[in-house]
Amino acid sequence: MYQFEISSNEAGQRFDKYLHKLLPKAPTSFFYKMLRKKNIVLNGKKAEGREKLAVGDLVALYLSQDTFESFCEDTKNEEYLKAYETLKGIRVIFENEHMVLLQKPTGVLTQKATEKDCSLNEWLIGYLLKKQEVTSQSLSTYKPSVCNRLDRNTSGLVICAKSLAGSQELNRLIATREVRKFYRLFVKGSVSEEVVLEGYLEKDSERNQVKISSIRTSDKDSYVQTRYYPIRTLPDMTYAEVELITGKTHQIRAHMASSGHPLLGDYKYGDKAFNDKYQKKLGIKSQLLHAYRLEFPQNELLFPDGEATFIAKEPPVYDKLLKG
Repeated sequence: MYQFEISSNEAGQRFDKYLHKLLPKAPTSFFYKMLRKKNIVLNGKKAEGREKLAVGDLVALYLSQDTFESFCEDTKNEEYLKAYETLKGIRVIFENEHMVLLQKPTGVLTQKATEKDCSLNEWLIGYLLKKQEVTSQSLSTYKPSVCNRLDRNTSGLVICAKSLAGSQELNRLIATREVRKFYRLFVKGSVSEEVVLEGYLEKDSERNQVKISSIRTSDKDSYVQTRYYPIRTLPDMTYAEVELITGKTHQIRAHMASSGHPLLGDYKYGDKAFNDKYQKKLGIKSQLLHAYRLEFPQNELLFPDGEATFIAKEPPVYDKLLKG
């Protein structure tokens, strides 16, 4: 017999949905046959599968070891632990029972692009396995995950959910733009005042590139808004801070380029001659874009004591540029 107690990460869903997560390789017909024969029971009683699960409910499966293991998902704990050991330079900035804020270095994927990739998402689960906050069984029904993406070559703060309740609340705060996101970057030319950029973003998925227009040309175009202001003016560029008011793929890079102030190191949207100069001087090969600060509102679940602000220090190359 296998017995599992329903946790807060699993409560609120239908019993049959939970069973599909627990044994993902089993067909639906198998579950209903086992429920009819009382080989799968809920709180010691026959169940139909439509019941809503509550914290503390007990699920018992009277199955042989061979049957149970044949329907389980192949364990990926080795993959998660390998990511935790392999990926370097990741720092935990803040953590509570519902969330983790991680500082991602340049060159690390936030989520997998291909099956063979190793990303921050796997590192997160490996980290929680090491701390014994998750197990193979708990991962079969709920997996902690990142809530916002940064490009591979963008560094800085990434929001991650540890619990189902945390995931739901964090994704709600991000969707309603209650989390304020600020980035630090170097842009070509002189910026002397605060500017709010608006426009419509058109995505070209085949080329993994976007274009900003002043008018909407398609129903698929997304309205975008970016605010930026100078921190320090340098001879041929400006050290600036950007607030990402909306959050779309490559929004900052494309919006700044459209304003005449492309990012240093951005070979996709930027100025090649400008980039080449600093690649030769400091070895900069990709856009300098750093998710520097996150501001969260007071939230009963996540931050009951009041608003919270978190900062991730910029990479060392920023200091080199500021020192000239």
